[in-house]
Amino acid sequence: MVLLTVLCGLQAGVVLAAEQPVAGSAEKGQAKSAPCVACHGVNGNSVNPEWPNLAGQNEAYIRRQLAAFKNDQRQNPLMTPMAKPLSEEDMADLGAFYATQKLTGMLEAEPSKVALGQKLFRGGDPAKGIPACAACHSPDGAGIAPAGYAQLKGQHATYTIAQLKAYRSGTRQTDPNQMMRNVAAALSDEQIDAVASYIQGLR
Repeated sequence: MVLLTVLCGLQAGVVLAAEQPVAGSAEKGQAKSAPCVACHGVNGNSVNPEWPNLAGQNEAYIRRQLAAFKNDQRQNPLMTPMAKPLSEEDMADLGAFYATQKLTGMLEAEPSKVALGQKLFRGGDPAKGIPACAACHSPDGAGIAPAGYAQLKGQHATYTIAQLKAYRSGTRQTDPNQMMRNVAAALSDEQIDAVASYIQGLR
C-alpha cells in the first residue's frame, strides 16, 4: 500500500510537471528573434501592414500561435516553415521577449470609421449578438495576458481585417471554443473595416 501510494504520488507529480509551461527567457528570446526581424521588424514593430506587430503581445498568445503554426492548425506559407523547427523552449523564449517590447509606431484610425469602430469595440452590436471586443481584449486593447487573449492596440488594420475574415470563413480555427469564429461570422465587411481601423488607432 505504501509503495502504491508513493508510485501514485510520483505519477501525479510527473503529470503536474508536464502541465507546467516552460518558463520563457526574454534574453534568450531576443537572440532567437533575429530571423523574425525581416517580417515583424526590430523588436516586433512591423513596417509592413500585412504582417502583425508583435511588440507587447502577451507571451501565452504568442506561444499558442507558434504552436498552431508548428502543428499545422494555422496555415501560412511564411510562418509555417519558420515555426516547424521551434521547440517548446524556443516558443516560450520568443513569447517572453516580445512581451517585454514596446509598440513604437504611431498608426492612426481612419476618421470616417471611428464612430462605428468604437461602437463595436466598446459595446458590440446586441442586435446581431456581437459582444464588445473590449470584453476579452480590454478597453484599451491591451488584451488579457493571464487568459492569453491577444493584445490588439496599434495593430495594422490590414492584418486585423485579414484575420477577422479568416475567422469568418473558417480558414483560421485557433480560437478556443470558436469564440472569434462566432463573432466574425456576424460581422459585415463594413463592420470589420471599421473596427480594424479603430483598433489600429488605439494606444
